[in-house]
Amino acid sequence: MSTQTAAPRTAEHTGAAPAPPAPTPRRRPRRAWASKTAVNAVLIMLACYTLMPVSWLLIAATKNRRDLFGTDGFSLGEFNLFSNIHEVFTHDDGIYGRWLLNTVLYAVVGSALSSLVSVAAGYAFDKYEFSGKEKLFGVVLAGVLVPGAVLTLPMYLLASQAGLTNTYWALLIPSLVNPFGVYLARVFCEGYVPYEVIEAARVDGAGDVRTFRSIALPMLAPGFVTLFLFSFTASWNNFYGGLIMLNDKDLYPVSLGLHMWNISITESPEMYSLAITGSLIAVVPLVIAFLCLQRFWRSGLTAGAVK
Repeated sequence: MSTQTAAPRTAEHTGAAPAPPAPTPRRRPRRAWASKTAVNAVLIMLACYTLMPVSWLLIAATKNRRDLFGTDGFSLGEFNLFSNIHEVFTHDDGIYGRWLLNTVLYAVVGSALSSLVSVAAGYAFDKYEFSGKEKLFGVVLAGVLVPGAVLTLPMYLLASQAGLTNTYWALLIPSLVNPFGVYLARVFCEGYVPYEVIEAARVDGAGDVRTFRSIALPMLAPGFVTLFLFSFTASWNNFYGGLIMLNDKDLYPVSLGLHMWNISITESPEMYSLAITGSLIAVVPLVIAFLCLQRFWRSGLTAGAVK
């Protein structure tokens, strides 16, 4: 008697859908892992290179005069930071505080006015049509290529003819002109202010000044803050302008005042500690400005990147 073995029933006979194949595990290529490691290593090295001078400055500002010259640069000594800060602000009848206030005036007021002028000029170049617009904008772009140090002597001669040397206006007026800021402001206007909004404001009866003040300027807030930070950093670190224009030490910005302390170290070694601690204090406002305005800074730098 013969036995007959039944054939196995497949998906075709049962009508069921075939089972999907088992997924094969994907392995990350070694090249991708190696490139990521190399990029992270380079970024860490660049971060260490960037933070090393600031770290040395922070450590040196905490030392007294004995430890400043008797210990290594990155080794800690007796903590004397608050005493050094008090000595900086009391030296020469508190001249350092005067320098800080002068720098705040030059940097904050000058940068705010410069940013406003740049935004207004960029808005006009983008939203208005007038004869010779592109040629005039080409002249503005040509001004970006001229180094600021080259213009220092001509600006001094002009300020001397106008009687503005050794005054606050000698540094405030030149800071209003920022060709690079005008270029950036035009880019910001293209990305932030649509033509339809401007036309709607004109239909509603708003004039040009009111349209710019009430509609365009609030929309350009991230770009305005970006321009302000650029101008603020340049004005805060402006050295040659004060060196050429000013003779009265009561009008010095903090960068020029620290330079004067630094060149007197050979005659008075105790000024070394004052110059180091004063340099640390001068860095703090820049850090605070970037930390407080960084969200506007990031959104302003990405203007026009996504359409």
